[in-house]
Amino acid sequence: MANFRFLHAADLHLDSPLRGLEADPSAPAEVIRGATRRALGGMVDLAVEEKVDFVLIAGDIYDGDWPDFGTGLYFSNQMRRLHQAAIPVFTIRGNHDAANKVTRSLRMPHVITFDHDAAHTHRLDALGVAIHGQSFADQAMPDDLSRAYPRPVDGLFNIGLLHTSAEGYAAHARYAPCELPRLKAHGYDYWALGHVHERQELSKDPWIVFPGNLQGRHIGETGPKGATLVTVTDRAVSVEHRVLDVLRWAHVRVDLTGAADEAEALVRVQSALGQERDIAARPLAARVTLTGTTQAHAALAAEGLREKILNEAQNLGGDHLLWLEAVKLDTKPPRATDQTRPDNLGRLLTEIDAIAADPPADLLGDWPALLLNKLREALPEGHPLLNPASIIEQAKRKLEAELG
Repeated sequence: MANFRFLHAADLHLDSPLRGLEADPSAPAEVIRGATRRALGGMVDLAVEEKVDFVLIAGDIYDGDWPDFGTGLYFSNQMRRLHQAAIPVFTIRGNHDAANKVTRSLRMPHVITFDHDAAHTHRLDALGVAIHGQSFADQAMPDDLSRAYPRPVDGLFNIGLLHTSAEGYAAHARYAPCELPRLKAHGYDYWALGHVHERQELSKDPWIVFPGNLQGRHIGETGPKGATLVTVTDRAVSVEHRVLDVLRWAHVRVDLTGAADEAEALVRVQSALGQERDIAARPLAARVTLTGTTQAHAALAAEGLREKILNEAQNLGGDHLLWLEAVKLDTKPPRATDQTRPDNLGRLLTEIDAIAADPPADLLGDWPALLLNKLREALPEGHPLLNPASIIEQAKRKLEAELG
């Protein structure tokens, strides 16, 4: 068996919109719109520069029933670049691809796509490699496809290309669920998985890897995104995550405990944003959550907080742009809740705490229960309004901000 290298990618979701920047007027639409394409271009650049022997894409090249054939043409052009570099590409169709018109209509001569009727094997005899895979036939795939994957080919390095939710490990929708012990026992040397957008190494013996998606698309997909570069030397496998995203998502939490005023609070926010942007070393889309007990709470709770933080972000300067996805205020003012606070507000807050701790049975009659039942019918489980203690705490903070 020869030594070889390959690139394992998944979940390109080409031309998928990046959600959450609509409220930031400084966010350029062209940078956002082209992010997934540029990430794919970077993946092709990496494959060519590293002189990999082949590329695996474990499903979801497209993003559902996307009607723009330009998406498919762009993908085809990038695959042509790999073909010109003598790098074969093997793909399977995931749940999003199965629903896509482009998948059904455009021929991809430079891509080897595994069929959906059954799992098949493609051999690269010069490298001593056998690649096994099966595409989704439909968007809904409740069955464990891995059960029907061929047995490993003796004497070859066996790779399973599979789009799956990997039951027990994924927070994603349940598609073609499989169990880790079954994959490990199948006898393959490497499982190239797709569908889960967070990079995960489920096993190292054998290697079972989700590379994550190439480009984060919203605040739920934070951190570095990219593909996995795999090197096989004398059957020994080493893997390396290569970052390819062109725009990074981050949740920046800033502790404002002890900040004396709004000016000090904003300095802390700017510093935290600058550090996160420098770590990313690329354009950054951030959600900012402010926490802690601070004298600046009332000023921060007033109108215009987002604009003030956006101004701090823009004043950072530097080579990389920064935009705000959202600003969340979860601070509270310093206060005394007992007799140590002599003012009327302190006494009022003490009374609220006492009533919340032991509410009189006839205080509001049946209204609280009736209201809670209606809220349960209208709101999803876990919503803050379904937690009375949370509502009381928010009301106290608002009261302090207004009167404190």
